Amino acid sequence: MRFLAPLSLLLAVLAGAPASAQQARAGEKADLVVVDKSERTLWVYQDGKAIRTYRGLQFGDAPQGHKRFQGDEKTPEGRYTLDYANPQSSYYLSLHVSYPNAQDRAYARARGRSPGGDIFLHGQPNGMPFDERVEGDWTDGCIALSNREIAEIWSLVPDGTPIHIRP
Repeated sequence: MRFLAPLSLLLAVLAGAPASAQQARAGEKADLVVVDKSERTLWVYQDGKAIRTYRGLQFGDAPQGHKRFQGDEKTPEGRYTLDYANPQSSYYLSLHVSYPNAQDRAYARARGRSPGGDIFLHGQPNGMPFDERVEGDWTDGCIALSNREIAEIWSLVPDGTPIHIRP
């Protein structure tokens, strides 16, 4: 079981961020996350209504196209699940994307390659000042946000939430 708001508040305090920016409002809980890579936008939905919007997402060094193989620095496209949270990440908080799925594995296997994995929504590298961001696209296929944004998402998104990543 994950204690979302208390953990995010503790991490916010330790990181020097105002706690009020890190906690979901009472009753807010995501049931869908949608990412549009071309718009560099992420929406958090509850009951069919967008309750949060985040812009300026950062991706891998090769952001266009669907992730096919380990090391291609692309971000997956399609329907996946945010299946678990990782507070011990090398980046400020992280939510695991269930890539690769069976189709991704089959595609890579048919070509004698690994599909890769370890795709997350996460904040900036640990050790950076809380409000700073690495410039440009810099991940190996993950979706990076500001630390403040991922802390809020962390408090809104329970394990098992679907994520749709659009081109």
